[in-house]
Amino acid sequence: MDRTEANSGTRDVSERLRFDLAPLEDWMAEHVEGFEGPLSVSQFKGGQSNPTYRLDTPSGRSFVLRRKPPGKLLPGAHAIDREARVMAALGRQAFPVPHVHGLCEDENVIGTPFFVMDMVDGRIVWEASFPGLSREARAAHFDAMNATIAQLHSYDPDKIGLGDYGRASGFVERQVARWSKQYVQDNDAGRLPQMDALVDWLQKHLPADSGDARVVHGDFRCDNMIFAPAEPRVIAVLDWELSTVGDPTADFVYHLLMYRMPAGIFTGLAGLDLTALGIPSEEDYVTAYCRRTGRDQLPHVDYLMVFVMFRLAAILHGIKGRLARGNASSAHAAQMVGQLELLADLALTQAQAAQL
Repeated sequence: MDRTEANSGTRDVSERLRFDLAPLEDWMAEHVEGFEGPLSVSQFKGGQSNPTYRLDTPSGRSFVLRRKPPGKLLPGAHAIDREARVMAALGRQAFPVPHVHGLCEDENVIGTPFFVMDMVDGRIVWEASFPGLSREARAAHFDAMNATIAQLHSYDPDKIGLGDYGRASGFVERQVARWSKQYVQDNDAGRLPQMDALVDWLQKHLPADSGDARVVHGDFRCDNMIFAPAEPRVIAVLDWELSTVGDPTADFVYHLLMYRMPAGIFTGLAGLDLTALGIPSEEDYVTAYCRRTGRDQLPHVDYLMVFVMFRLAAILHGIKGRLARGNASSAHAAQMVGQLELLADLALTQAQAAQL
């Protein structure tokens, strides 16, 4: 089963994640202008952390609901209130995000907090090779992704009401500490020697703080955005669970992971003939981002590449823990967890080759 089959479309809501529709319809009648039920509900196949539902109405109007999962959760995780807040703030700046209708923190409605946003019609591309497109179309889609992340990193958090959305200094140090702690404390998922070695390496080689602070997405990749139906334009960026105020370079280096990942794994491009595909080289892609953001270069790329690989491995480790606890939300969680050791090995190899 490839990632498209595993993630695309919807399915019947799983037994564990069902809820009574009547209280939700009452809430939407109060918070969504022009809402008319009754609702029919299905569950999106993708999404590893916060369960996501499609809400359809008789008029043809559709919405998306994201909720905190039920059950035992790690402290601080699944902060859907933050997702709703950042999307609402960015939407006011005409950044491409779905319109957020409201956040509900009352657990009596569907059992856990949730928010409702518009359903955006368009294309989700599951592989960074953009299969089925011409060379020219691929180049245009890459340029659109590059322009969109550069636009995100152009905002001053204080000026768009997100100055307190995260701490402006020490971002990478805090992130290393956070994900190291989350990895170490998740006893249900066990430990890996490679991950233990990465925790040690990252702590010993921390770079100086960049001093730059912008809104960062945290998981910016092609399958977390919606493209216009018939043109290379990003019309919505999704999945803001890992967003915060932090170092934009680290955010962009995470996006660059596609160049270092093996083909077929997490939208990887490594080993493909990029010229033949019409895809810019990693160097050219970095140059375009630097031009758009007024930078001369990206500092500490080798260290940050190891960190973002480790962080992604730590996320998979967390999914492994949720599987063990019985509250993983995605139908293909086990398939993703099967890539944990491969990713940890790859991160360790990057660390050993890093030029610091």
